[in-house]
Amino acid sequence: MPFRSIAFLTDYGLDDAYVAICRGVLLDLAPAAPVVDVTHLVPAQDVRRGATVLAFAAPHLAPSVFVAVVDPGVGGDRRGVAVAAGGSVLVGPDNGLPPAAADALGGGTEAVELDRPELHRQPVSATFHGRDVFCPVAARLFAGLPLAEAGTPVDPASLVRLPDPVVRHGDGWLEAEVVHVDRYGNVQLATGADDLARLGAPGGAIEMGDASALLGRHFGSVRVGELVVYLDSDGRVAAAVNQGRADQLLGVRAGDVVRLRRSGSPG
Repeated sequence: MPFRSIAFLTDYGLDDAYVAICRGVLLDLAPAAPVVDVTHLVPAQDVRRGATVLAFAAPHLAPSVFVAVVDPGVGGDRRGVAVAAGGSVLVGPDNGLPPAAADALGGGTEAVELDRPELHRQPVSATFHGRDVFCPVAARLFAGLPLAEAGTPVDPASLVRLPDPVVRHGDGWLEAEVVHVDRYGNVQLATGADDLARLGAPGGAIEMGDASALLGRHFGSVRVGELVVYLDSDGRVAAAVNQGRADQLLGVRAGDVVRLRRSGSPG
């Protein structure tokens, strides 16, 4: 088989039966498929968070069929789509969820609208396309259905994209949007190594919001309780408190914009 797994991401949570129901559909139609649960704890209806987590995970699981469902517009006029990228296929709503992961896999090369009802579980619920549309198509793709037979071709460039996160910089300063806060309270920003280098070399002092921090390589670059700014495992600028929570220290959450500046810089 050309795919390693079906990788499954939703905002369904773990309190209800939705995840188990969808896994049952996958099992029925692709019994040989290993199903990797990326996460089902995306905050409810938070498409940006789902897109961020999916893009982070996708390169490490490829080639796979990814089925991602964070779908506040379910039952409305948004399309269901499947997108080929880097030997993988991304299945889900056309609401901004797939493109970042497609980019992380090298870019979308082919896409279809999921408009073939014979491939869906009937009758299709207006409120549970994860069960009735996305998982059935994902399972069939894993089992060998060619992407071109899953629906009507569409231009990958026509897929809905979320607005680019905020990134601004100048001499000795940087402003960037928080794109993710993980369970440890580490704060990931929407920028990478080039902008981090603008702030100085490891060991240098900077200001992040109203807090003082050091540029470092890992959590132990600072003493317990202190703030470090570093390049994380995803290649993004991040902030952490050694054995603490940077989100609480900085008072930020995903979507906020934070300012960093080199200590002593007029920025």
